[in-house]
Amino acid sequence: MSSPTPISLAPTVCDTAPVPFASLNLDHRLLEGTRDLGYKETRPIQSAVIPLALAGSDLIACAETGTGKTCAFVVPTLQTLLTTTTRHPHPAGSTSGPRSRVLVLAPTRELAVQIEDEIHGLAYHTSVTSAAVYGGVEMGMQERALKAGVDIIVATPGRLMDHMRQQNADLTGVELLILDEADRMMDMGFWPDVRRIISGLPTDRQTLLFSATVPEEIVKQALEIAREPKYIQVGQRSRAAKSITHRVEFLEDSAKLEWLIQHLRRPEGPILVFSRTKVGADRLAQRLHGAGIKCVALHADRTQDQRRIAVEGFKGGRYKVLVATDIAARGLDISGIHTVINYELPDSPETYVHRVGRTGRADEVGNAITLVDPADRLVWESMEKSVGVVLE
Repeated sequence: MSSPTPISLAPTVCDTAPVPFASLNLDHRLLEGTRDLGYKETRPIQSAVIPLALAGSDLIACAETGTGKTCAFVVPTLQTLLTTTTRHPHPAGSTSGPRSRVLVLAPTRELAVQIEDEIHGLAYHTSVTSAAVYGGVEMGMQERALKAGVDIIVATPGRLMDHMRQQNADLTGVELLILDEADRMMDMGFWPDVRRIISGLPTDRQTLLFSATVPEEIVKQALEIAREPKYIQVGQRSRAAKSITHRVEFLEDSAKLEWLIQHLRRPEGPILVFSRTKVGADRLAQRLHGAGIKCVALHADRTQDQRRIAVEGFKGGRYKVLVATDIAARGLDISGIHTVINYELPDSPETYVHRVGRTGRADEVGNAITLVDPADRLVWESMEKSVGVVLE
């Protein structure tokens, strides 16, 4: 593990060597869930986080995208729920339902759904309950789950605030707060809602903050909401996974479309193509469709149902190509993406890392191709140096 970058936190030395899940003294029901999912040994972020989380430490955890952060916090969460009783029971004689003990906040609906899927898989042999709370769908079913009482709430900040205003969610029993993709929540302007939600939680909770990057503003906020957090960094900051092969094509903007069409006609897939704007993503998807390529667009102006259909169609093979804006660059976990193509340059090295991180996940081989207009060569070379890209 690389040494943490100094950010006013004492460095934590962690053993990141892989260890069998069977050696972690997990509850047998949780261990059975790891076996069902084919998890045999921990990955570096899991080796670092799980023991500290089980010991009750507050954490800031930074790791490359696609390295198994979700499992790193779901396993200790379930272990704690299975082996301890609530610290905040209702007063004697109360007729209210059970209080939720864990709150997970995520920036997007897609990520919230993926986190709950991981919880369902690992908790399959247990009685642990959870609910995903996100916008774009009716609130009724979410309201009923929250009022009935679930052990784990996985929520996007905006929709959870809606439920809190309607007094559907009782967060006074939360013992563990998990912030996933915290930098993304800040980038998307959710942090004021995050702070309002946190203000309603017990102060004696444990807080785990996960992020692919840890800018100084995240550190500042973490120090305000966590208790003496330990900082963990696995791998180098703002670096793409080592299993990804990087390539650049210098093309005039006017030549990019024809190059892309010819490339996409090759017998490979699935392929994720990034466009910088929502209008550009729609236009590009239409042109690819007109060229006979099965594709679909994904961006923030699509309804939640349209986004769900697009992601499920891409996962299921109905669409070979997903044309997306950076809404898909974080949290979108689709196994088997063969290639990521940056049709347009990302706006920062961090965005490049998140985009290409949709391939090469879990040490699988992936390909990243960036199309660069010769006029942007200097911009690309600066980004290339910043993220440590080694070109094919």
